[in-house]
Amino acid sequence: MQVIESILADAAQIAALRRDIHAHPELCFQEKRTADLVARQLTEWGIPIHRGMGTTGIVAILKNGTSERAIGLRADMDALPITEHNQFPHKSTEPGKMHACGHDGHTAMLLAAAKHLSKHRNYDGTVYLIFQPAEEGGGGAREMIKDGIFEKFPMEAVFGAHNWPGMKAGQFALKSGPAFASSNEFRVVIRGKGSHAAMPHNGIDPVPVACAMVQAFQTIVSRNKRPIDPGVISVTMIHAGEATNVVPDSCEIQGTVRTFTLEVLDLIERRMKVVAESVCAAFEAECEFEFTRNYPPTINQPAETAFARQVMTEMVGAENVHEFEPTMGAEDFSYFLLEKPGCYFLIGNGDGTHRQGGHGMGPCMLHNPSYDFNDELIPLGGSLWVRLAEAWLAPKR
Repeated sequence: MQVIESILADAAQIAALRRDIHAHPELCFQEKRTADLVARQLTEWGIPIHRGMGTTGIVAILKNGTSERAIGLRADMDALPITEHNQFPHKSTEPGKMHACGHDGHTAMLLAAAKHLSKHRNYDGTVYLIFQPAEEGGGGAREMIKDGIFEKFPMEAVFGAHNWPGMKAGQFALKSGPAFASSNEFRVVIRGKGSHAAMPHNGIDPVPVACAMVQAFQTIVSRNKRPIDPGVISVTMIHAGEATNVVPDSCEIQGTVRTFTLEVLDLIERRMKVVAESVCAAFEAECEFEFTRNYPPTINQPAETAFARQVMTEMVGAENVHEFEPTMGAEDFSYFLLEKPGCYFLIGNGDGTHRQGGHGMGPCMLHNPSYDFNDELIPLGGSLWVRLAEAWLAPKR
């Protein structure tokens, strides 16, 4: 494994910064303290920065040589609204807030690369380090694009990474094409007519309408889309009624839709609306249908994925670079990939045995109150970012 010596030497310092960030989590678009910490470190290392992208985001600029070529490397900074179960010294000091997805570690790995790249400029061109806010539901990448990140900082390609519990530390995984799904939400309000539960014929009961609708939604997946096209409709909430002897006036259904392509998403949204309105009409109820598109699918470009795979292979060997099995989870790095070619990949976070005494009893999995980032990844992740930048901007011989 080819870890850069200077990054390894600075690993303890960067890990301390990571634990500081972990102890002071901030939710989407509220990452002021985290951004201040990042900005302070970058400035101390003599790296020019631009602040305020997408509210609290930072772009650091590292230039060398005369080439106009440029690459973007991205880390996210926000935490989750989760109460931490861990009791080790760097546990969250903010009740109800926690770095349960490792964004503190993502930020630390990019800081490790930043320090090395500022001292050892073995590249010809520009490296843009993107410290992004609000990945957890806020669409921070989208907001940075709205603020003109690619106009102000023109780059040829952009790369992002996420730690992956269960995969061994020292390993990477990536895949060309769809890697993460789109994330979308729906809400259906069925309006009937309330009545006494002993005399339901005097009203229009929205509950059996909801039951029929939930069942019918699944036929969209099984009978309307092609079986080889992935898609998931999950009804996760049904709310109705206040008393056992009253047929309610209305019933509300909510849930999510996940797809790997916009074409399948278009189909599902269109069919869900038709099904919802038609089922309500069949029961003489009224229908309110809302569909909100959140994150688009994360689709890696073949050339950039092959490039990243080659750099990883040179670092850790082909046996430690795996083909990633796509997940129906979502990631807002997808917005960047709609604008620029690039690749989003995974770095193994281990099995959780890295956690110190005082960790929670739960598994060290993403979005779990017992999670903690594995600081052993910092030298490896930082080294990979450096090697990606150096390989992309290699001086012409």
